[in-house]
Amino acid sequence: MSLSTARSFLSEACYGEQELDANSALMELDKGLRSGKLGEQCEAVVLFPKLFQKYPFPILINSAFLKLADIFRLGNNFLRLCVLKVTQQSEKHLEKILNVDEFVKRVFSVIHSNDPVARAITLRMLGSLASIIPERKNAHHSIRQSLDSHDNVEVEAAIFAAASFSAQSKDFAAGICNKVSEMIQGLDTPVDLKLKLIPMLQHMHHDASLASSSRELLQHLVNSYPSTPMVIVSLHTFTQLAAFSLIDIPKQLQLLLQYLRDDPRKAVKRLAINDLKLLAKKAPHLWIRENTQTLCECALTIPYNSLKLGMLAVLSTLSGTIAIKQYFSNAAAGSSVLPRLTDLVKLAQECCYHSNLSVAAHGVVVLSNIAISCPEKDIVQLEQDTVLGVESLLMLCSQDSSPSAQTTLKTALTSLVKLLKNRPHLSQSAVEFLLGQLHLSCHSSRVHMCHALSAIATHLPVLGDGMLGDLVDLYRVAGHTSTGEQQELLVSLATVIFVASQSSLSLEVKTVIKQQLENVANGWTVYRIARQASRMGCHEFSSELYQCLRTRVASEHFYFWLNSLKEFSQAEQCLSLVEEGDYSGAMSAITEALRSYQKGIASLTAASTPLSPLTFQCEFIKLRIDTLQALSQLICTCNSLKTSPPPAIATTIALTSGNDVQRCGRISVQ
Repeated sequence: MSLSTARSFLSEACYGEQELDANSALMELDKGLRSGKLGEQCEAVVLFPKLFQKYPFPILINSAFLKLADIFRLGNNFLRLCVLKVTQQSEKHLEKILNVDEFVKRVFSVIHSNDPVARAITLRMLGSLASIIPERKNAHHSIRQSLDSHDNVEVEAAIFAAASFSAQSKDFAAGICNKVSEMIQGLDTPVDLKLKLIPMLQHMHHDASLASSSRELLQHLVNSYPSTPMVIVSLHTFTQLAAFSLIDIPKQLQLLLQYLRDDPRKAVKRLAINDLKLLAKKAPHLWIRENTQTLCECALTIPYNSLKLGMLAVLSTLSGTIAIKQYFSNAAAGSSVLPRLTDLVKLAQECCYHSNLSVAAHGVVVLSNIAISCPEKDIVQLEQDTVLGVESLLMLCSQDSSPSAQTTLKTALTSLVKLLKNRPHLSQSAVEFLLGQLHLSCHSSRVHMCHALSAIATHLPVLGDGMLGDLVDLYRVAGHTSTGEQQELLVSLATVIFVASQSSLSLEVKTVIKQQLENVANGWTVYRIARQASRMGCHEFSSELYQCLRTRVASEHFYFWLNSLKEFSQAEQCLSLVEEGDYSGAMSAITEALRSYQKGIASLTAASTPLSPLTFQCEFIKLRIDTLQALSQLICTCNSLKTSPPPAIATTIALTSGNDVQRCGRISVQ
């Protein structure tokens, strides 16, 4: 009965009684913990993460963890395992434990048990707590002792705990490094245990000497143990250590590229690619031209699509960083080869038309980034090749609604938008191509293409007028059914039209959109379009849509919410009509806008509920009202200064009084 009550507390909470509910839920779970039935105790333990998630109060979390520590100390191994899982799931709440010493004391008492499984669970528990007890010497000592245990379960738990503490504590890492090295190199250590010990070395990055000794050991292991598992684990640990310490990354790059080029094992090549991708993200500035060139040569000669895809993923990451500039600057300095004749460009051009869509997508990304970063000379041909590659991929994917094709389409469109932002002279033809493809594409592709057109029109507003006619024609025939894809298309097309119209919708455009909304759009779609109109500055149209939506909702709170949005849109419409230099018009517009804002905030207050108080929205509108009132006061002050300038003796008065502000006349007193 108590646990069902606790579950009800954790599933639903009445507003205004959160503290009461938290305490009640904790009391119900505590009853379960003190139950004599093992099943009820376990069920109570596993409900604690929900309690922490719903009520993340430090006092409650502290009390709850102390109760769990008691269960850990007094319960059996299965209960201890449940507490361990709860602790690991609630890692982000550990720092809220107030009585850390008492909590650790209760947990640590189990380390002296004669049961190796109990000790193993305790070690894993200590490892999970490493973030809040990184310098506990008794925990350090117990971990070192357990590494020498004859029980495999306890040793594995000690390795987990040692890795956790090494990541948090410099002293522990320095003290355990030699012991771990001896165990790895020891002849009596089984190979499977060595494979579990090696990853611990990636945390030995707290100082240069520690990192250097770990690198030497890993280099020795790579050279001495050529078996696939040992090479994979050692190489990956070597890369992680280099990425953490940012030392010897050039050497690690050469080592990984050597394995990628010379090692025939696909598993080793795949690991080298993943590690190269990590180093490309962490330290692209350390990639010299020779590294990138070696990777290009491997990608050109590799017969496996999966490995080629991985190498292209590394190159696409590098192509968006300074590494690509270094590649071409060194190429230009070292030889007379044109940029478009380098291996990197050849690889990208070849992959743009690859049968594998993922490979083609990475090829397009690399080629577009090259076209953006390449020196200005000899760029025309490269730009044309890039646009052709992007357009061919778009044409292929726009008529395919499969997830892989849509992912590739989004990648290609993102590259196209980035290219046009940096090369505006290519925009006109690209926009014409996208408008033509809109009529031929499937619905999901049209949505992505509309997003791309919106981004292009935002960066290049001059293109808006040219695309508006085609977009309105497409909107007339866009919706025939009320399916989800059709509704999404209506919203996306409307967004592009708002961006292209540049805040001034013509009567024809409004009529077309309204007609479609009346025919096939549901209320949620109309609301989304109204919201987009507000975002893009079409406040008059958004106000009309909010007004027609008010009577279509089932709750008075929603009615007041929509009414407030209508008033805010009307206020912003008044402000958008103000012309530069028209101060009298500005005063009347601000007055009218303030009137609408006051009506709107009254509706917004009425729309709030105990569960949704709309605090941020109300405070934001109050700040907007204060800003407009301040601007109104500023205009009044400026007009007063203009009609009543300071007298001729204002300077003398200022000198006499010692107040320099008196130079402005009576306006300073006002």
